Amino acid sequence: MKTKISIVTPSYNQGHFLRRTLDSIIEQNVEGLELIVFDGGSTDDSVEILESYGDKLFYTSEKDEGQSDAVNKGFTRASGEIIGWLNSDDIYYPNALNSVLEVFEKYPEVDVIYGKADHIDESDKYMEDYYTEKWDYERLKEVCYICQPAVFFRKSVIEQYGGLNKDLNYCMDYEFWLRIGKDKPFYYLEQKLAGSRLYVENKTLGNRVAVHKEIISMIKEKFKTVPERWIYNLAHVLAEEEGLTRTNGTENYKFVRTMVKKSAFLFFIYQKHIPIRQFKEMMSWLRHAKRMASEEAR
Repeated sequence: MKTKISIVTPSYNQGHFLRRTLDSIIEQNVEGLELIVFDGGSTDDSVEILESYGDKLFYTSEKDEGQSDAVNKGFTRASGEIIGWLNSDDIYYPNALNSVLEVFEKYPEVDVIYGKADHIDESDKYMEDYYTEKWDYERLKEVCYICQPAVFFRKSVIEQYGGLNKDLNYCMDYEFWLRIGKDKPFYYLEQKLAGSRLYVENKTLGNRVAVHKEIISMIKEKFKTVPERWIYNLAHVLAEEEGLTRTNGTENYKFVRTMVKKSAFLFFIYQKHIPIRQFKEMMSWLRHAKRMASEEAR
């Protein structure tokens, strides 16, 4: 008997992308595919689009508590042994689901699979590879190298670990991977499975400071400490939000100086002190940036 897979799609006013998302799922040509859409009461043409698919999918459109709530409802309703979660502005690449199912069928001990992915633009065009690494749980604490639409897991994972944390607005997927990965190693499928869309209105791209602050708070609550990399990431975003660039030596020095100041402040906020090693690291950045600016000015 062929393994059944359920794909859960949360959606809200994404009519512009929704049909492309749904077609990328249905065109996988997977036997027994279950497609579940929980729409948050869209006011655009989303419902009309969903209606046009008839019995190819199940959907409901009603006010919910946000993306995590919609995904969790989908997880609960899913009847497949394998579950995927594809947001209504992302897409699967051809043959992605068959490749995933082959791995699950070949390795019954594997509970979670993640693959490679791309960042794509509003027209589905390739922008860049999504940064991905081989599985390493300790490394995952420092870098979220797992692309959400390229992740698949057995329903038993939901039964064991529960669904998404509804208190999180941006990093609910990252928290979910960290929660599961502590006990279960993920299988890395070195194949591009999905396109993750980046555009101005994208929730994550449009709220980078809030995203990074939520990630840091989540990690601190979970592990009682914050990796230096996440502190530097936030400082980098804060510098960019001030309009600073690194287009030349002088501008780069201003950027680095601002980033160091913000990093020092964030270390006191999240770690109560600046580790000596990190202080020396930041001072070396400043010296290097100042030297480069001076050489350029000659």
